[in-house]
Amino acid sequence: MKIIIDYESSWRNSFLEGDNNEPLPKKGRKFVGSMTSLQKSENFKKRQITQDTVMGLLNRVIGDQRKLYQARNGDNYFFKEIDYVDSDKVLFKDNAIETSEMTYIRNITGSTDQNSFTGAIKTNDAMFLSDYSAEFWGILGLDFESLCHFIISKNKVTTVMDANPVSIISKLELLNKEKPVPNEGLANQAIEKLSETFEGIEYLNKKGDIMPISLYCSSLYLQLERLSSQFNMESAKTKAGGISGISKRGFTTKDFMNRFTTGEKKKIWGNPYIRKERIKGIGEVTSLMTKASGQLEINLDISRDKAKEIKQMIEDAGVSSFYLGKKGLAYISKEIDTRELKR
Repeated sequence: MKIIIDYESSWRNSFLEGDNNEPLPKKGRKFVGSMTSLQKSENFKKRQITQDTVMGLLNRVIGDQRKLYQARNGDNYFFKEIDYVDSDKVLFKDNAIETSEMTYIRNITGSTDQNSFTGAIKTNDAMFLSDYSAEFWGILGLDFESLCHFIISKNKVTTVMDANPVSIISKLELLNKEKPVPNEGLANQAIEKLSETFEGIEYLNKKGDIMPISLYCSSLYLQLERLSSQFNMESAKTKAGGISGISKRGFTTKDFMNRFTTGEKKKIWGNPYIRKERIKGIGEVTSLMTKASGQLEINLDISRDKAKEIKQMIEDAGVSSFYLGKKGLAYISKEIDTRELKR
């Protein structure tokens, strides 16, 4: 039996965690198509036509609207005799032309922007007006060498920072752009000192160099401890005992500013589906949504009587068009051939 399917604009990417062959979680499958999620290679999910695709399509055109895993688990599964692992009864050939397109996708869960905030800025927070504020935020005004001396020698901080939320987050963003530093000499001594104080914190990148922003953020926590012997530092801490929006390795703009603004975190309801990565020997590679158009040829190794039964079921169901994979518009384009498969 041969069935020919023509299709247009079938999306060859997926934006959700999990598997179609599993029951849907109570809260749904997690969206992994956000800009932040796409920074991880495993979240840029490519898809091709598989036997699952073909079997889902066949069930659809005979009128079975259950999900494929539900149909397969049913006692009355119509294709039970040919749909199994390593089946040689279901053969298919995908003749596709693929294109890469910039696509804007909706995220109905409403993620929050990592680098934005909303509302008026509150500059009268105790973190910026207390007797400890100058020495505490002065950490961010140190150059890298002075920072290392502070970590090792407990030097008093005398640099002056403009202590308000916007100035602090702007300074953190500048420090975040500082280039990695070789893990040697004074810098190495500072790393060893911090590692003794804060166990389990990684300060090195994949090349073994030091990320300056991690030292600055850890030094804020170090200063928090040191100043506790002189000042009441409770107003500098969150309920969990940390610093709002700042960890020992880095910071997040939205979480830092959330404490000092009147509005909520800025929601993102969609984003371009794009992944950029640097590959050694190639340079920067940009990956976009893949869409495919073409023809899918399906051959079933079944008897002619069974083929005629399937053809009649397809005609009775009257499914004129359907999805192929993700989004693609598809339809049976030619007369269904019920002759037995010749190998």
